[in-house]
Amino acid sequence: MKRVRCPKCDNYISFDETKYTAGQKLIFQCNDCGKEFAIRIGVSKLRKLQKDENPDEEAEQGDYGSIVVIENVFHYKQIIPLKLGDNFIGRYHKGNEIVNCPIETVDPSVDYTHCCINVSYDKRGNLKFILRDGPSNTGTFVDNEILGDKERRVIEDGSLFTIGATSVILKTKA
Repeated sequence: MKRVRCPKCDNYISFDETKYTAGQKLIFQCNDCGKEFAIRIGVSKLRKLQKDENPDEEAEQGDYGSIVVIENVFHYKQIIPLKLGDNFIGRYHKGNEIVNCPIETVDPSVDYTHCCINVSYDKRGNLKFILRDGPSNTGTFVDNEILGDKERRVIEDGSLFTIGATSVILKTKA
């Protein structure tokens, strides 16, 4: 199953892509706002936000590691590559230019700018990952402990942290 997003209201519409051939044009009508829009089956020219076809291969593409987002309520897995510097994590919202690691979710407990992972090099030249809260309304939890307003926590490969009702796992580059 694939999901497409309505360009007007950002609502998702699911469809079975196996019933269609590459290059075929599909027309959808959003159930919420009534907007009609078309897509073409095949390779998208736009950056693909949903990484559901080869998640393990796509996780290796990030030079500085990635985060694996497992949305507890809806069981939707996303892999988002990290970059050197600040990686602002939050709920996807059209026009939000602060967040450079958007999570596609309808979970209201994830803020538009929830937390930040800073990726840098330590004195030995190894990658270092530092997590801090946004500040957010529901907080950022690491190992079942909430981060304070100005607290920073060093996280490593496999570290699990929670934002809202969503679990996130850090995967570092080997």
